[in-house]
Amino acid sequence: MKTSTTPPQILAHRLVAHRGDSQNYPENSLSALRAALSAGARYIEFDVQFTADEVPMVFHDDELQRITGVSAKIHQLTTAELALLRASETQRFGKQFSDEPIPTLDDVLQLLAQWPDATAFVEIKQETVAHFGTEAVARRMVAALAAHQHNCILISFDAAVLQAARNAGMQRIGWVLSQWNNAARQQAEQLAPDVLFCNYKKIPERDVLWQGVWSWALYDIVDPAIALHWFARGVQLIETWDVTAMLCDPRLQASENTVQKPEKNND
Repeated sequence: MKTSTTPPQILAHRLVAHRGDSQNYPENSLSALRAALSAGARYIEFDVQFTADEVPMVFHDDELQRITGVSAKIHQLTTAELALLRASETQRFGKQFSDEPIPTLDDVLQLLAQWPDATAFVEIKQETVAHFGTEAVARRMVAALAAHQHNCILISFDAAVLQAARNAGMQRIGWVLSQWNNAARQQAEQLAPDVLFCNYKKIPERDVLWQGVWSWALYDIVDPAIALHWFARGVQLIETWDVTAMLCDPRLQASENTVQKPEKNND
């Protein structure tokens, strides 16, 4: 398996915590990421947007409203200004997380260091690339992850920023597919990422997963039965926003060697 030097022994170890344990905590927060890692997640995924002073923050939207309740774009505020806001997601959690800060990428990398066997997929968001420029974002991210190449993989929907990051020294990249078609397949073959991510609903049931140098990661799956189906079809990783429940499900405690692969002519 390309994303880990030691292949997982049970299927639950092939789950990726989407924005941490985002079912039970504000997404992309230190609490969500810590909870996922503490529950046993071997892989986490989180998003990065830049501030006005070009500091990488772990945050999904370019708009702050949904998470913080403040009407502004993250690129318009400095790191110091963002430090005054809270990633509380009050629409989901009320006042439960009223003290939850918006973490910097450095904050999350320090947290990740406590789980040296875990791997992080670090997604650079397209709004940041559009605002600050492909080359500048690529260089900034490679510099930020320089000491964490062993357990961080830079991912994006934007193939150009991934290629620029690879040229700047990023060792592992993952491309998130926007579409499932021949043009995307050809671009994947040219980019040759370490991991290909795709929304599982975009893949026709009878289509064969594209073969290449990459591993496959599908999102966003919260049903163990669906996860088992895709593991059987050759997917290496399943990304889920309900990682704690998925980790505990007995169906995913089975050895990966027990997965029944379908016959080739039926796939």
